[in-house]
Amino acid sequence: MRILVTGGAGYIGSNLVDRLMAEGHEVYVIDNLSTGKISNIQHHLDSERFHFVNDNILNMTTMERLVQQVDMIYHLAAVVGVKYVVEDPLRGITVNVRGTETVLELAFKYWRKVLIASSSEIYGKSTNVPLSEDDDRILGSTSIGRWSYSDSKAIDEYFAFAYNKKGLPVVVVRYFNSYGPRLDPKGYGSVIAKFIGQALRGEPLTVLDDGQQTRCFTYIDDTVRGTILAATVPEAEGQVFNIGSNRETSILELAHLILKITGVSGEIQHIPYAQVYGTEFEETRRRVPDVRRAQEVLGFEADTPLEQGLQRTVEWFRAHRGAKEAL
Repeated sequence: MRILVTGGAGYIGSNLVDRLMAEGHEVYVIDNLSTGKISNIQHHLDSERFHFVNDNILNMTTMERLVQQVDMIYHLAAVVGVKYVVEDPLRGITVNVRGTETVLELAFKYWRKVLIASSSEIYGKSTNVPLSEDDDRILGSTSIGRWSYSDSKAIDEYFAFAYNKKGLPVVVVRYFNSYGPRLDPKGYGSVIAKFIGQALRGEPLTVLDDGQQTRCFTYIDDTVRGTILAATVPEAEGQVFNIGSNRETSILELAHLILKITGVSGEIQHIPYAQVYGTEFEETRRRVPDVRRAQEVLGFEADTPLEQGLQRTVEWFRAHRGAKEAL
């Protein structure tokens, strides 16, 4: 197939591109390299089956030209990472909402199947455990920019389901804390990248608050496999799927694991949220996916043990530019 991956030079996008190229597809990537890196896709640039466009997904002319050439679209381009969203919520809203609107408008015009990448942030500060795809969303005040990302991704999903009601083949996936090779070494989008970078530099691992907040970390190979299944299983069309592990891990436990795997005798330092994100920041204490729909419809289960995935990620940071930049 001829496949377009928006945000294909990013962390998840480039790993997805690797898998699609390995399967023999012709792959088109658009990425403005604001957070993605050319080094993530450098090894494909000489292939006749790979086409890279350095541009913004808001450029309608470029996007229309690309959509016309492909059979389906994986839409992953977005502003991600709590730090980026809190620092510039307007950019996050604009890129996430207008970008998805552009992709779906063109997909509808040329009738191309679309997978929309969403996020566990959709659920906001819901206390339901585990979180089902149809659960209510619970968010804070609109004056708190932290929740603008959740709302922007929700609007993306509303767009997707609205176009699906018109017959367009669309599917949505919600990622739960994906990690692995090619994470941003600055750690803006991942606590795992932050902790590994701190450990390699010999710095204290900075755990926010008491560290008892929990997340479910999903290795990138599982994230990519779940994404492709969602895009290719016919019964998935018109549905949304949690793509993630359901192993609940506290941030403090994660910090200790990374110290153990890196072999660093480092310290763990607790700091308040306000010191990093300001006094109005709100956080979710637990976030665990209900994975039954993905299991039943897609036959998907995240099966990479956290310890194994962390070991591979640490090895990548040490062997590639991640370690150099982090140091």
